[in-house]
Amino acid sequence: MSRILITSALPYINGIKHLGNLAGSMLPADVYARFQRSRGRETLYICATDEHGTPAELGAAALGQDVRSYCDDQHQIQRDLYAGFGISFDHFGRSSSVENRTLTQRFAQGLWEAGFIEGRVTKQVYSNADKRFLPDRYVVGTCPHCGYNAARGDQCDNCTRQLDPVDLIQPRSSVSGSGDIEIRDSLHLFLKQTAFDGKLRDWITGKKGKWPVLVTSTALKWLDEGLQDRGITRDLEWGVPVNAADWGPNPAGERPDVAGLAGKVFYVWFDAPIEYIGATWEWSAAKPGADPASEAEYESWWRGPAADDVSYVEFMGKDNVPFHTVGFPCTLFGSNETKNADGSWRPSSNAPWKLVDTLKGFNWLNYYGGRFSTTHQRGVFIDAALEILPADYWRWWIMANAPESSDTMFTWEQFQAQVNADLADVLGNFVNRILKFTETRFEGVVPEGGEPGPLEDKLHADVAAKLAELNEQMEAIDFRKATQALRQLWVLGNQYLTEAAPWTAIKTDPARAAVAVRTGLNLVALFAKVSEPFIPFAAEKIAGGVGEAFPGKWPTGEGVLDILPAGRKVEAPEVLFKKIENDQVAAWLERFGGPEPAEAEA
Repeated sequence: MSRILITSALPYINGIKHLGNLAGSMLPADVYARFQRSRGRETLYICATDEHGTPAELGAAALGQDVRSYCDDQHQIQRDLYAGFGISFDHFGRSSSVENRTLTQRFAQGLWEAGFIEGRVTKQVYSNADKRFLPDRYVVGTCPHCGYNAARGDQCDNCTRQLDPVDLIQPRSSVSGSGDIEIRDSLHLFLKQTAFDGKLRDWITGKKGKWPVLVTSTALKWLDEGLQDRGITRDLEWGVPVNAADWGPNPAGERPDVAGLAGKVFYVWFDAPIEYIGATWEWSAAKPGADPASEAEYESWWRGPAADDVSYVEFMGKDNVPFHTVGFPCTLFGSNETKNADGSWRPSSNAPWKLVDTLKGFNWLNYYGGRFSTTHQRGVFIDAALEILPADYWRWWIMANAPESSDTMFTWEQFQAQVNADLADVLGNFVNRILKFTETRFEGVVPEGGEPGPLEDKLHADVAAKLAELNEQMEAIDFRKATQALRQLWVLGNQYLTEAAPWTAIKTDPARAAVAVRTGLNLVALFAKVSEPFIPFAAEKIAGGVGEAFPGKWPTGEGVLDILPAGRKVEAPEVLFKKIENDQVAAWLERFGGPEPAEAEA
């Protein structure tokens, strides 16, 4: 049985994240991790805060903190909020960790010595108003390709072209808004991505039909537009220092210009993906009795041949796809193999690092036709979400509307309707009425007696078919279809109770009523197990109501409706899902905003 390694895109350290961040990475990764654990598979879900770069520096300055203290505080804030949402990381690390610094410097040294990194004097943007070099993302201007007037210096959000700050028309600082900038020469290191064009194309093409079209088409678009070498260092203070003094010569016998690289740090898009590995090292080092210096355990998840039984699955929004299908794979290709003078490749002396097996990319979750935005504080942020409603309301709606094949739009009206219908009317109503009836008419215990009949036989067949469908969709990581199958399971329970009508049968045939109640209670136990990946807090209450351990094992094979022994005490939990009322929606529209006037009129 293969082990399952799961990573989700690293949330940036500055600011509380919005629902769109959850929808595109952490929440679907959590649902998948919970499912795989319930299947009995050894599963490791790794994530971390992405802490380097200018936004951290500016965020700290705005609060009057040093950067390290700022990142310490923000990491804890994010950790607590994700826990509130039930995100079940096995480890939630930090890209500023000692482990990630060590690995980033090792990767860079190996790439230099293999000939895949070289130094180049480049033109860098310096803001006289801000008295600092500006990273790519903090230079904004007009895109030379599509004319979008808010393109960033690293990428245009409109046409997705990769850019360089000097390409922008009328560039300006996004920090001060000043156009008083100049271009200065600066030595930087470049990862020679062009060396891997053929290998990347073959690798990505081989994933067609296995990965979402969104992922392969985005990656191939970057290659078709012409792969460029990528600068991997920046003129900043906060980051992983280059530290090139110990690097050996490259294949041409050249050593790095240590003096010219003094004071420079690695670009956040170079060190952040390495933190997936770094955070795994953090996890293994923190285990009770572990030797923090030992690398064997974390490497067993990431390097062959020990990791050959690992299936590696990544989750991310579409804006992160290029960096994980092009940038980071180049780092791993360059570390795993060396190119000969004749253009052929030979394995490096290192054990090979694992490439991702499945990359699940997501489109945008929008808010009334506009983008959720951390920068512009548009939409619902996760601290406010948890303030107004329990996590399971959000978890269910997001996964039932996961932006898998296209963008999804959040509106309060649609959110209210779906949560009330699915969670309150279907699942909550079923659990409440069967448990309340058991308390009232069967002294709160699983009844014995009576024999199942044709109605139960049909239910068994229908449940088995729907479970097989749910299992298939979960294994395929197709969440919208999975939630549809799960809801249909809940509906089967309600339909069964309506037809079996134990409240009527008990008047004339107590044995028949006992069969119906016992079957209904077993459905409750089943629903707790299969609902746990999506709504874990409610699933735990449901499991507790029928005396089942939580989390439970994913049901397989026969006997899925013969879980509970006769005589077991059961108890109805408090109301699982209170309906969202119209006055609540009105208040939230006032607080968070709704459609723009033109959209509202339409």
